[in-house]
Amino acid sequence: MTSTVRAVADTPDLAAPPTRARYTVVTLTLLLIGVAYLDRVCIATAAPAIKSDLGLTDTQMGLIFSAFTIAYALFEIPGGWFADRFGARLALTRIVLWWSAMTAATGLATGFASLFAVRLLFGMGEAGAFPAAARVYARWLPAALRGRVFGSLIMAGALAGAVTQPLVVILLRYIEWEHVFVLFGAVGVGWAITWWRWFRDDPRDHPGVNEAERQMLVDRGAHVDTQHDSVPWRLLLRNPALRALCLMYLGAIYGWYFYLTWMPTYLLRARGFDLSQAGWLAALPLLAIAGGVFAGGWLSDVLAHRWGARAGRRAPGIVGLPLAAAAIFGGVTTASPLVSALLLAAAAGLAGLGVSPAWAVCVEIGGRHAGVVSGTMNMFGNLGGTLSPVIIGIGVDRWHSWHAPLLTVAVCYLFAAVCWLAVDPKQTLEPPPATPAVPHGTRPVG
Repeated sequence: MTSTVRAVADTPDLAAPPTRARYTVVTLTLLLIGVAYLDRVCIATAAPAIKSDLGLTDTQMGLIFSAFTIAYALFEIPGGWFADRFGARLALTRIVLWWSAMTAATGLATGFASLFAVRLLFGMGEAGAFPAAARVYARWLPAALRGRVFGSLIMAGALAGAVTQPLVVILLRYIEWEHVFVLFGAVGVGWAITWWRWFRDDPRDHPGVNEAERQMLVDRGAHVDTQHDSVPWRLLLRNPALRALCLMYLGAIYGWYFYLTWMPTYLLRARGFDLSQAGWLAALPLLAIAGGVFAGGWLSDVLAHRWGARAGRRAPGIVGLPLAAAAIFGGVTTASPLVSALLLAAAAGLAGLGVSPAWAVCVEIGGRHAGVVSGTMNMFGNLGGTLSPVIIGIGVDRWHSWHAPLLTVAVCYLFAAVCWLAVDPKQTLEPPPATPAVPHGTRPVG
């Protein structure tokens, strides 16, 4: 009798509603990217003080901005591979602890060489954060939610960046810029401890996930497997959808990094705003990006359901990026400082429409290799981000004008829109199962 009772008690209650552990996972990843952008954007607002204190030129400042990005880009594929091979639990804990240390170390720089070296190490350490999040979502989320959740993820980063701009302005009134970096570097440690203690790479191993939630994830397209297959590099390199996606992301993120690096300086020097005004106005593009990436992800989910993945995932970028290019042109040529700031903010939001669908496409193309695929795309995006601050800094130094450097952003947005036309989420690394051969002379059923 006792054994019968125990057997009944140990049987999972399939009639129970699914637990909601997947939403805790989403919350933790949103906080992760928020902390990342808090640390990443801090240097843009502090740049005038750093430049003055360390005696740097615009070209040197541009190289320092790009030091982070080039290292981040080059280590994206290894970071994505690490997450695929060893799991996002270990990968993200390592990433956050590393970047927190490098954020604090930024405040110890004494000149161009030391600041450049610290930013290189910062980029190396943070690489793989987004690919690891893609790996998390591939396992923990139903396929139909990925576009909007990636939109929320990137929105969290943009909102954190927007809050960072005026926050740094306020902090600089009371403490030196070096201490701001030390303060921000302390934030990530608590997140890393929480993540390590709570998260599990496989939802089936998590005590807070019941059988109903496990089965729901399997039924709705989550890759809840424990395989660590070798990466099909040949298929990856030959995949036409991934090649187009990488080039698209290069063009889109080229513009993104203008807002993360030079925007406050542009408002101060080209448009005559004071530091306080520039801090608030520089937050507008990041707020616009937050709205744009969320709307783009949500639209791509809705349109993919109605029109299919190929048309639905592409539409937000094909529409938004050309409009962003037009807004950049208007912002550069207008005589009004306020109109310029507003048009540049609008351009950021419109370009953001095409960003979050790209991450959903990475998961769809990559499957269990989502970390490597998304790392490859993000590597190209951050190569574009590396070029952006350098080209703009050299252009301003050489021509003493912001017009031509900023028009390169519009050109890159148009290029990205064209690349979206060649993206097909159905061109996956893992081919569909072979259809059984039909004997000659017979007619297939149905």
